[in-house]
Amino acid sequence: MKVTAERMENCQVSLTVEVEPDELEGSLESAYRRLVGKVSIPGFRKGKAPRPILEQHVGKETLLEEALERLIPQLYLQAVEQEKIEPIDEPHIDIEQTDPVVFKAVAPLRPEVELGDYRSIKVDPAPVEVGDKELEEALERIREGQAVWNPVDRPVALGDLITADFEAIIDDRPLLDHKDMVYEVREDSKWPLPGVAQGLVGAVKGEAWAFDVEIPADYGLDEFVGKKCSFKITPKEIKEKELPEVNDEFAHVLDCDNVVAMKEKVAADLKEMAETKLNQELRQKALDAMVDLSKVNYPPVVEDKEIGNLIREEMQRMGFNNANDYFERVGKKREEYVEQLRPVARERINHTLILDKLAEAEKIEVAADELEERMEEIVKRSEDKEKARQLVALPQIKEGVEQSLRTQKTLDMLVDIATGKIEERVEQEQEKDVEKIAKEVEPE
Repeated sequence: MKVTAERMENCQVSLTVEVEPDELEGSLESAYRRLVGKVSIPGFRKGKAPRPILEQHVGKETLLEEALERLIPQLYLQAVEQEKIEPIDEPHIDIEQTDPVVFKAVAPLRPEVELGDYRSIKVDPAPVEVGDKELEEALERIREGQAVWNPVDRPVALGDLITADFEAIIDDRPLLDHKDMVYEVREDSKWPLPGVAQGLVGAVKGEAWAFDVEIPADYGLDEFVGKKCSFKITPKEIKEKELPEVNDEFAHVLDCDNVVAMKEKVAADLKEMAETKLNQELRQKALDAMVDLSKVNYPPVVEDKEIGNLIREEMQRMGFNNANDYFERVGKKREEYVEQLRPVARERINHTLILDKLAEAEKIEVAADELEERMEEIVKRSEDKEKARQLVALPQIKEGVEQSLRTQKTLDMLVDIATGKIEERVEQEQEKDVEKIAKEVEPE
């Protein structure tokens, strides 16, 4: 065979292969032997018809297709080896002509990543502070979580919890018809429509309460925008919220002995959450800067596979096994949804490739004990620990956990570079070395 290789854009290579006559003849003979035993030809026992007779019966084109179906993949692999090419996926093959046989194979190659001067990235972290306001808001949220609802004998007020029969009509068409519906009369509630909670204020237990609410323009009911929705709501039970006092007894909710210890614990938790959030923000800023400095090139198949991964992840999250059912549920055609996901896929690909390259450049590895510790954490957090242990032992799961750890370590290192922590550590190590040398040469 004769091979012509040509590098293409987007990390692809085009291989044009011209098949030699003897190669084609050998494949045609093999195809003849396979087909002659399968085809019944009048006047001949199965498997005994000469090749010219078989060609007349099935057609030369059929015999050629049978021959090329096996010959082309074989020659493609030989061409790849001859040209010292390392494809990362299956090629796209077109037969350009049949006399002589010439086919073109476009093969995807490994992505290329050129890192910029990432050690020049600088990010200034904001100081983490927890003030009295944040502490009081956190304590209030805890109180809300421990609140109890007590029945009251008075009209409905904002903040109440009611059990009621709900009816709603728009243009003589029913919007709601629910019995014994539990509803929290929150001032910021937008369900079933903005203004319903306010309209309920003053309603009396056991009596139908009627009011109208106008359909807003941004609520998704386009055909009814500006029209009145008529509500008739009959409260059956009205409850008001009772919040616990912040005292030593309340502190036991957080396993603390007293209010002082509870506030210290809540403040420490808030600080930890703030530091976690700050670290996430720093990671994102440093990674964005890294992307701006770097150049990434990859074949289209990488993007197609990432889009497929995104779709499968969303299907799994929503509980779908069938793609057609999923696309019907989201109300979009596959092609439309694929284009919508393309920017997301590109961002994920860029981040992954850049971080992998950075980990390679900085020789970041995951130690065996680190991997074991992370897998044990996964098992401990699982309800079915035995099943979780079996899952994390699978090679593909173990590899995924290791890759995740490596990515986290790479991001942490990037943040250390961007915030100057690595320089500080280097300076500290240098100072230690100087002190050590000074002691060694110090005269006795």
